[in-house]
Amino acid sequence: MSEQENISTSDKEHILQALSNIEGEVGKLNQHKLIKAYNSLPKLIVFQLLKGMAFGLGSVIGATAVLSVVVFLLSQIEFVPIIGEWVKELLQEIRPQSEG
Repeated sequence: MSEQENISTSDKEHILQALSNIEGEVGKLNQHKLIKAYNSLPKLIVFQLLKGMAFGLGSVIGATAVLSVVVFLLSQIEFVPIIGEWVKELLQEIRPQSEG
């Protein structure tokens, strides 16, 4: 007996139904906005440009916040003998640049 003869009619119907469901889901996926954007070169370029700008802006804002906290914490430990001098020099370098 071949494998085709071993598959029952109900199994064939189940497979066809599953295949039909997959086809419907792929059709829905193809109608998604993101897929449509990737199918158009101008839309893709604009999308990637905006994505890059958002990433750059987020990176700058995040780095500013982290650096501000680090500088604040360093300014609080000036009393430590070895680190204190280094921090004092670092703060003297940072303050004139931020004030000007």
